This record gives sequence, C-alpha cells and structure tokens, in this order.
Amino acid sequence: MHGRRIDHIAEKTANRIIEAVRQPCLIEDGQVLTSTSIGIAVSHDSQTDAATLMKQADLALYVAKGRGRGVFSHFEPGMDEAAAARRELEMDMRTGLSEGQFELHYQPLIDVITRRTVGYEALVRWRHPARGMVMPDLFIPLAEETGLVVPLGDWVIRRACQELAQWPAHLRVAVNLSPAQLRSAGLISTVMQAVAENGIAPDRLELEITENVLLKDNAVHGALLHKLRGLGVRVALDDFGTGYSSLNYLRAFPFDKIKIDRCFLKGLGESDETLPIVRAVIALAHAMGMTTTAEGVENEHQMRVLLAEGCDQAQGYLFSRALPAADFPELRRQSPVDAPKKTA
Repeated sequence: MHGRRIDHIAEKTANRIIEAVRQPCLIEDGQVLTSTSIGIAVSHDSQTDAATLMKQADLALYVAKGRGRGVFSHFEPGMDEAAAARRELEMDMRTGLSEGQFELHYQPLIDVITRRTVGYEALVRWRHPARGMVMPDLFIPLAEETGLVVPLGDWVIRRACQELAQWPAHLRVAVNLSPAQLRSAGLISTVMQAVAENGIAPDRLELEITENVLLKDNAVHGALLHKLRGLGVRVALDDFGTGYSSLNYLRAFPFDKIKIDRCFLKGLGESDETLPIVRAVIALAHAMGMTTTAEGVENEHQMRVLLAEGCDQAQGYLFSRALPAADFPELRRQSPVDAPKKTA
C-alpha cells in the first residue's frame, strides 16, 4: 500500500507540473505555448540508489516523449534493454553515415498512357556490415527522434542529384522531405548546392512532403515551400487523403503534384466508396493545374481504372519494386558517384 501511495503522489505531482507548464505566457506581447513530458521512477525498497532511480526516470521520460506531449510515464522492467538496443542502433547509424553504409534504391514512375518511365522515387536503404539490409521502417523513426534524419536527408538529396546527373535528361527524381528537414535552416542551401554542383535542371528534382507536415507552422512551412519552388524545383503532396486533408493546403500552396495513397488503390474494384474518391482527387488536381501519381499499383485492373479516370502517373509492384539504379538499364552510370561525405 505504501508503494502505491508513493506512485499516486508522484502521478498527482506530475499532472500538476504538466498543467502548470501548459499554461500560455506572454513574452513581448506574444503568446508562447509550452509543454513538458515527465518520467517517473519509484523505489519500493531500500536497494535502489539515487543514481539508478535517475537513470530509470530518464528511460521513462524517453518513453513519455514517444507517446506525445504533456504526458508522464512510469519506469517499467525491460526499458533498460530497449534503451540499450536503441542506443546501439543510434551509434551504428552515426557510423553508417560517416562510413557510407547508406544507399539509394529507386522505384520507377510510369506514365499511365504511354507506359514509359518518366522518373524515379529515391528511397534510402541501410546496408549494415553486421545486421545486413536494415529497412527504413526500423531506422527512419529513430533518425527522426535523434535528429539524424537531417544529415541523412541532406545526403539523400545530394546523392539523388549526383545520380540524376548521369541519367537521360527526360527523367526526374523524387525525394521525400521529413518534417525535421523542413525545420532545418540549411535545407535551401542543400538543395541549391545539389542542383548547381551537378548541373541539373531544377525542375528535374521533385521534393515530396506529407499532409501532416503542414499541420504545424503552416505559414512557416508554406513560405519555405514557396522558396523551394522559387528555385525551380517541383513540390509534391504525398499520401493525399490519409492525414488531415484540407483544401486550404492546396489553396495556400500551388503543389505541382498530388500523390494518391496506396490505400485507395487497394479498394479499386472491391469497394464502392473508393472509386469516387480517386476520381475526385484526380479531377481536383487537374482543375488546379496539378499532375497526379497513384501509389501502390499492383495489377492491370487498377491501371485500366486509372487510365479511364485520367490519372497521369503510377508506381508500384506492377512495374517494379525499389532497386539500385544499376538494376535499371537506362540508369546505368557512365562513371561512379562519390561516396557520401562524413557527417558530424
């Protein structure tokens, strides 16, 4: 009972702190909103020293941050092992960036009418010397949590432009931007340098963002996207329809392309609700002067529907999974591309 009472007191205290920090304050006539996360560790016996409790609280804090802002989390057995594995993967990732273990694979973008390849989407892969091929769903979330997604993302832009310079001039490359990259002060210069140093036409580079990026600091991100577009690069809205879709996004920023999420393609021919959504997105995009790309195309029936509805491009396993550039005959380079530069 004594231990439960201590837990209860700790939780009440944590809630009071979270609520106090949440209150807005005025700084130079501007309202500032803040939040905090809290980790709780409680000793229920006399065997746990202060240093161990601090370590446990820090591990619980990490879990709390992962659950969102303004929450607390208790330390639980097993967090030590999970934290150690995470730290090891983080250190491996830093080493991988400095030693050139990352590489790009490409998935073709196909013109729906002609079935010709018009570009490729660059997708990062990690070839770890001991772990083997580490897939993005494992290392990308960690990269975002640790901030490593910024140097990794900058490397992807530079490498994609280096490889693009070796390709036929009619092809484009698409690169995904993370929210952290959009907050980075160096993004504009990275794009400018990558385009200029490789002598490529800016509109051959297409930068993709997701709807959720626009939820926070919409005005700031919109201004940055306008600057990127001012450089001549193309900007696409990825996974349209899966987040908090708002026509205001399309009004506030003139995207070059809308990508229809794969979840709507799976239902074509199977769900009466799916086709009207796909049709509406294509019609909306065309009315606003934007092209459309359907993701996750897996069969000919889907392609026939997309053709009938006027979709511009498609990508998916029907054509190819993501592969190294050397696996596509038209992308085989004349000369090797430099390895990624060492990052801090």
